[in-house]
Amino acid sequence: MSEKSSIKDVAPRDGSERSTSQPEFRYSPDVESEDFKREVEAHSLPLRGRKLTWAIAFVTGAGFMLFGYDQGVMSALLTAGQFEKTFPQVLVNNQHRSHAALQSLLVAIYELGCVIGALANLWIGDRLGRRRSIFLGGVIMIIGAIVQAASFSYAQILVARVISGLGNGLNTSTVPSYHAECSPAARRGALVVIEGSVIAFGITVSFWAKASSAQWRVPIAFQIVLALLTISFINFLPESPRWLLKTGQPARAMAVISALEDKPMNDPGVQQTFHAISEAVALEEGIISGVGNKRQPTGKASLRELFTGGRSQNFRRVTLGLVLQCFQQLTGINIITYYATLLFENLGISDVKSRIIAACNGTEYFLASLIAIFLVDRAGRRRLMFFGLIGQTSTMVLLAILGSINNSATQVISAVLLFVFNTFFAIGWLAMTWLYPAEIVGLRMRGPANAISTAGNWLFNFLVVMVTGPSFENISWRTYIVFASLNAFIFPCVYFFFPETAGRSLEDMDVIFALAHLEGVSPVAVSLRKDVPAAGTPEADRILGFGDNSDDSNK
Repeated sequence: MSEKSSIKDVAPRDGSERSTSQPEFRYSPDVESEDFKREVEAHSLPLRGRKLTWAIAFVTGAGFMLFGYDQGVMSALLTAGQFEKTFPQVLVNNQHRSHAALQSLLVAIYELGCVIGALANLWIGDRLGRRRSIFLGGVIMIIGAIVQAASFSYAQILVARVISGLGNGLNTSTVPSYHAECSPAARRGALVVIEGSVIAFGITVSFWAKASSAQWRVPIAFQIVLALLTISFINFLPESPRWLLKTGQPARAMAVISALEDKPMNDPGVQQTFHAISEAVALEEGIISGVGNKRQPTGKASLRELFTGGRSQNFRRVTLGLVLQCFQQLTGINIITYYATLLFENLGISDVKSRIIAACNGTEYFLASLIAIFLVDRAGRRRLMFFGLIGQTSTMVLLAILGSINNSATQVISAVLLFVFNTFFAIGWLAMTWLYPAEIVGLRMRGPANAISTAGNWLFNFLVVMVTGPSFENISWRTYIVFASLNAFIFPCVYFFFPETAGRSLEDMDVIFALAHLEGVSPVAVSLRKDVPAAGTPEADRILGFGDNSDDSNK
């Protein structure tokens, strides 16, 4: 029996009482059939439970470490003597003030490559699957790192950074979705937030690598090691169960869910998770069981569906993911990430000491990010974002005030405040924008939506990095006022428009948005309620429209 042929519609039992444990309408395989059980056994995984969960965290973390490493290594290299000799266009001084734009372009053009790579996921993400997309991204990053390390001209390294960006854009738009889809709801936040800590760790490694006597080509070439680590191990991991069900491979999906939860396939929890995902696929593919059903299979997701409303609330959810990614860049974090060494030099600190302090700053950034791992599922997403915004706004205001005074005492305090800003951001926002967009969007739109939101992150990253150098050259400390205002603006936006996702399964979010639509209330208010039925239950099925005679998904 093929996996696709085992999927069938199961009609409600006429005249019988509703089951409290199984939904009334079903788009799933006959899980009790011997053929299906044999298929699941054939796809059983050697790694199970915690071992499998941490293996996924390790490999996805290696992929994200590449992201952080590149950010940090550029910050360290911009003031390195050997790098400036090879690429004099990055040297900014009184004789070459116009080089500020060229310096920013070298840093920021990487983000343009990331934008293109992320948008490529719109067309290839769901076709290749999560694992093969990550593998392809790693291969492209290796090519880019080789060309960067072998560069001898400004134009050559610009092209090389675009190539590296293509691979990183593909990875950063895939890894969070893959990790979220392979994580249990209760620990999903902590597991995905590890990726944020790994970004910070990559930044730390890059700073200390430059603090040594190694030439600039060696730190850049080190990216190849990280990319090889990712592509070597990704094929030993299972594919996302959501993607497997979406592509008609239920037996493999059941095997993965069973392995992730380390329970047999007949366990009630495994069954409910499997059926909840099956029904999410059914709902979003337009296939709804029941008499009088008017919905028809819609095939692959189209970009037009990103703009639909109704119970699915696609447009609202995609917009939330995109806006949050853009907000992360508007906080001003990359002022410090990319220009840390230059900022410390601007405070009157010598070149060598600036690089050492920048390395310490990156180390503190990593250590602070570990705090979020323990808080994100306990405190929730919204509270951590509020915490970060309050601290970030206050820090930027203080930096502006002290910058306007500019004496030796205020320079020391300003240097400390750069550490303080990193702390608030690492706890509240570093990993949040990679976790939240993967949680907030439904299965059908998750691939395209994460491609768009990640592209938005990189586009705004590019804009911020491009304007930062010239901004400090022209308006100096007033740059901090701009970012203080942006942080303050983001706070009410999060409060009024961003639902809480902590403790909810990915399919539970479908129920929350559908219920908000039916009741005509804010999804934020619904997400904070305790009476929302879990996905896979009869109550949730009715909210989602299983068995409805109408289709309001596009209203």
